[in-house]
Amino acid sequence: MATTHTHSAVDTVRQTDPVRLAYTMLRTIFAVAPILFGLDKFFNVLTYWPGYLAGWIDNIVPGSAQTDMYIVGVIEIIAGLIVWFRPRIGAWIVCLWLLGIIVNLLTYSGYYDVALRDFGLLVSALALAMLTRVYDRPLHAHAEVPSHE
Repeated sequence: MATTHTHSAVDTVRQTDPVRLAYTMLRTIFAVAPILFGLDKFFNVLTYWPGYLAGWIDNIVPGSAQTDMYIVGVIEIIAGLIVWFRPRIGAWIVCLWLLGIIVNLLTYSGYYDVALRDFGLLVSALALAMLTRVYDRPLHAHAEVPSHE
């Protein structure tokens, strides 16, 4: 017996809505990237992470700069998981985290280019936070789909 699958209007919009696609892309990258960067804080494959830590922050946190990076790594992994499972909350956590990174880099001479790049990421995380107001819930057959005209 053959089964047929009918697509509802909501399914069609879900697949073709460019704003929903942007939300999905931002949610994915802000979940995956923090987890990967967080894991790398333990292995220093991408770079030597303690080299990015401003001295005044290293003086506040007990232990070595590498120990600080272990703490940072755990926080980044948790932030990525929160973005994946609770994007409405996680997007704001990533925004605050990126703001902290920017402050660190601006107070540590020589990393202004990286701070500017992270500012771009902060703006992208803010866009995700705004999009969660609409897309952080599954569309149902009776749900009204927002117009983006």
